[in-house]
Amino acid sequence: MTLALALAGCNPPPDVSAHRFQGPIFGTGYHVTVYAALDDEAQETLDQGIHRELEHVDHLMSTYKDDSELSRFNRYPVGVPFFLSPETAAVIRESLRIARLSNDAFDVTVGPAVNLWGFGPQGRPDRAPEADALAEALARVDIHALELHGDTLTKTKPVYVDLSGIAKGFGTDQVADYLERQGIDSYLVEVGGEIRTRGHKPDGSPWRVAVEKPVSSERSVQRVIDLGDAAVATSGDYRNYFEENGVRYSHTIDPRTGRPITNRVASVTVITQRCATADALATAFTVMGESAALKLAERENLAVYVIVRTDDGFETRMSPAFEPYLEGARTTGEEE
Repeated sequence: MTLALALAGCNPPPDVSAHRFQGPIFGTGYHVTVYAALDDEAQETLDQGIHRELEHVDHLMSTYKDDSELSRFNRYPVGVPFFLSPETAAVIRESLRIARLSNDAFDVTVGPAVNLWGFGPQGRPDRAPEADALAEALARVDIHALELHGDTLTKTKPVYVDLSGIAKGFGTDQVADYLERQGIDSYLVEVGGEIRTRGHKPDGSPWRVAVEKPVSSERSVQRVIDLGDAAVATSGDYRNYFEENGVRYSHTIDPRTGRPITNRVASVTVITQRCATADALATAFTVMGESAALKLAERENLAVYVIVRTDDGFETRMSPAFEPYLEGARTTGEEE
C-alpha cells in the first residue's frame, strides 16, 4: 500500500505534525523525521517503506553479508563480466566519477590497505605495518581495475570493492526519494551521520544541521548551517585513530600511498544535492588536503567546509559556495 492510498480514507487526516522513524542499519542507525498529516495506517506504511529501502541497499552493498551482490562480485573471477543491479551500478558509476574528479583520492578498492592498518572489520589498530606488507596491500588497490559498461562490471585484476565510503549516502538518498514518491515534502533523513533534508517545519523555520567540533573527548557544535533542500556529509579522523611512538595515525587512508593521511585536516563537510555525492566527496577532500580540496571545490562550485589542525588549535576554511548556508545560522564558539 502506498502512502497516498493510506491517506485517502473516509476520515479527515490529522493535523500536520512531526513523525519520527528510526532503527539499526549498516552497522549504525538511521533517524527520519517528517512533517505531514498521517494517520496510524500511513505512519506504519511509511515506517515499513523506509526500512525496506535501507534493507535493500544493505542486501546489495554490504561486505558483511556473504550473499550480498557486492560480496558475490568480490568473489567473481577476474575478467568475467558481472551483471549489477541498477542501484549498485549507479553507486559504482558515481564512485568512478569522484575518483576521476579527485585524482584518485577516492578509491573503493582501498580496503586491503585499510585492513592492513587495522581500521577494517578484521581488527583494531595498534602499530604501523612493515614496508613489505604495505607494498603488497597497495598492489591490490587500483580503482582503474574496475570497468563499468552499462550495468556490467568487470575487474581486470583481483581487487576488492568496499562501498562503505558512499553507501550510507546512497541509502540516505534512497529513503529521501521514497518519501518524495509518497508525497512527503518536509523531511530530514539521517543515516550513519549522512543527512538529506527538504522543505521546512510548519512554523516556516528551516532544517538546521550541526557541524561537530573535531575533538574525540566531547560532542559539541562547531557550526550550525541552514541546509534547505540539500544533502550534507562530514568526514573526519577525530574519533578513529591510533598513536604509536608519539605519531598519530588517522583511519583515513590515502589510496595513492596506502598510508594514513598526514595533512592536518580534522574534518571536511560537503553540501550537494545528492547525499551519495557528498559522502564520497567528503572522503576525497579529506585525503586531498585543505589547499587542493578548496581549489577543486572552487573550480567545481562545490560547497565545502574544512577544519584544520594548527599549532594554535583549529582553524576553518570554506569555499565560496558554502557561505550561503551560513546565512541566518548561529555561530557557536568559532573564530573565523
